[in-house]
Amino acid sequence: MRFHHACLTSVLALAAVPANAEPVFNRIASFATPANMAAGEDRHRASSAEIVTATDDGMTLIYSDSPLGAIGMVDITDPGAPKALGNVAMGGEPTTTVVIGGMALVGVNTSESRTNPSGKLVTVDIASRKIVAECDLGGQPDSVARAADGSFLAIAIENERDEDVNNGDLPQIPAGYLVRLPVNDGMVDCAGLTKIAMTGLSDVAGEDPEPEFVSINATGEIALTLQENNAIVVVGADGKVASHFSAGTVDITGIDTGKDGRLDFTGGMAGVAREPDGIAWIDADHFVTANEGDWKGGARGFTIWKKDGTVVYDSGPSLELAIAAIGHYPDKRSKKGAEPESLEIADFDGQRLLFVAAERSSIIGVYDLTDIAAPRLLQLLPSGISPEGLVAIPARNLLATANEVDLREDGLAPAHVMIYRRDEGTAAYPTLTSAGSDPLIGWGALSGLAADPETAGRLYAVSDSFYSGAPTIYTIDTTVTPARIVAATVVKRGGDVAQLLDLEGIAPDGEGGFWLASEGRSDRLVPHAIYHTDAEGRIDREIALPAELLDNETRFGFEGIAVNGNHLWMAVQREWQDDPRGMTKLLAYDLTDKSWGAVHYPLDAAPDGGWMGLSEIAIHGDKAYVIERDNQIAGLAAVKKIYSLPVAQLVPTELGSVLPVVTKTELRDLIPDLKRWNGYVVDKVEGFAIDSAGTGWLVTDNDGIDDSSGETFFWSIGGVQ
Repeated sequence: MRFHHACLTSVLALAAVPANAEPVFNRIASFATPANMAAGEDRHRASSAEIVTATDDGMTLIYSDSPLGAIGMVDITDPGAPKALGNVAMGGEPTTTVVIGGMALVGVNTSESRTNPSGKLVTVDIASRKIVAECDLGGQPDSVARAADGSFLAIAIENERDEDVNNGDLPQIPAGYLVRLPVNDGMVDCAGLTKIAMTGLSDVAGEDPEPEFVSINATGEIALTLQENNAIVVVGADGKVASHFSAGTVDITGIDTGKDGRLDFTGGMAGVAREPDGIAWIDADHFVTANEGDWKGGARGFTIWKKDGTVVYDSGPSLELAIAAIGHYPDKRSKKGAEPESLEIADFDGQRLLFVAAERSSIIGVYDLTDIAAPRLLQLLPSGISPEGLVAIPARNLLATANEVDLREDGLAPAHVMIYRRDEGTAAYPTLTSAGSDPLIGWGALSGLAADPETAGRLYAVSDSFYSGAPTIYTIDTTVTPARIVAATVVKRGGDVAQLLDLEGIAPDGEGGFWLASEGRSDRLVPHAIYHTDAEGRIDREIALPAELLDNETRFGFEGIAVNGNHLWMAVQREWQDDPRGMTKLLAYDLTDKSWGAVHYPLDAAPDGGWMGLSEIAIHGDKAYVIERDNQIAGLAAVKKIYSLPVAQLVPTELGSVLPVVTKTELRDLIPDLKRWNGYVVDKVEGFAIDSAGTGWLVTDNDGIDDSSGETFFWSIGGVQ
């Protein structure tokens, strides 16, 4: 058996270089699923986009929306301005849709329970958006695939296990199976339905196969994954099982294995079952699987197979390490890592491409399959939260993803369909990477930014409490595109990694060391404080807040720190108990006499249902600059701005007295900037710095990709006067 393992160095190097030598994909639009709800409907209901397909002309996208029990349709005649076409109720939970001619064929789960599964195939006339036929499938459908010539369908009837029963162990009867359905003149022949048994084909719970995903090649052969059974089945064009084999196990090294608030890619796991999810034919003899894992396995990558079970290529952890280099590694999902789930194969201008959706990283990997024994990573595309499905439309140079998670109940982003176009140019994303670092620098949740006082193009950033296991100072080189993290210095106290820090601000001290601001949360025993470190990140001074401040604290503490002469200035995010409504403090600490003072900063009016606060402070020349923002996201985002203040007004006034109010002048509205990546508007613009050449830089906080798309936007606003 030939086994080709990805070269990590080359993959990371490719991920770091803008792909300007050949066409690239860039996101051109996003469509929020609530937009498909009709006038008068409750748009606050949960909604989703899971599996997506396109009509034959590539002008309409159709996605499954499980929470609404509907399929949603989107007009992409102008792909940069998608339009809602509405939802069609399915009378159950839609799973996968395929299109033949003018008909959408939808697998719908109607099960009353996992022990009594049922389902149907629903035929929808796309033009009228009316249901014209239904076909009983006898069980719970998951994946649906169509033959290239439209002559038949293959449907994986999963009859999925209940993870709350017996700890999710198999077997859990009834068993799943494969359905083959003939299609005549575009209509499904329900009477011709055949069930193909999958029992007895796997050494893992062979009596309870759980078919997951199907794909059909040009000769009519069906490839099928039995995910929990860790097996793959090939069914011939005659409808009989032609071969079946175990997906096997792998030993993985150089990975992060702990949910410990730090990114450490020195771990390993032995004997991990691949447990493939998505499967797609590459040609008549080869297919690829996404090895997500769902029960006990998950090999974190993808595998290319000959249909006889020979491994041609296995990516190992190379994809997720490339993902980690751009700040998208899901530390809270370390057991299964980035979780590659779904796949798409398509030819663009004669180049065969593989698209791999990494669900927990919200990233799409794009590979060149010219040599299937050595796929070449071309790009990493940012997607919405948890991409579940994707569809390529080569005739229009388009790709679309369906991103299933709706977080509006928590005040966060809705589910989205996202659209990308392939064209000449350079990749707009990533905007920041650590690719090429050795060892690999994992990063995320950047919360403060500062400029080197002497070297133009050199910045420093810190990570917040999401990475409490390794609070870190990052050195960023902005003279390359994308900007590159070239060093990471872990903050230490007494020789050990410092604990109980929530770093939200950083400022060089002019002598090689740094001042750090910790926001603090007393309810978690994390103090509001200022720390000084030497150049190696060792804390050598700690400054606690005085009683007159702590007596009035809230959880919304320091967001940024700046140096002006012998004073440290800290922006307090929101009002504390002693502040008038709509006013927050800019706090000052005198390094000479160790005294505290403050001025008041007037916040803009808060949007309905939200709040306003500060995220950063920077001082350059005779001006101070703050980021002021609301806590709103996506379509609700209203205020993300930079304001300037005269340094002359930063005169510390004694705490407890009436504080003077500074005068602010709007420098820049950042919402147009945040829209340039054509995703949803993120809420946390958290870092701003002006380098020694006078160039302004900004960075967003991706929350460690927890309940987030993981996208970090790092960009310049040019010279700042």
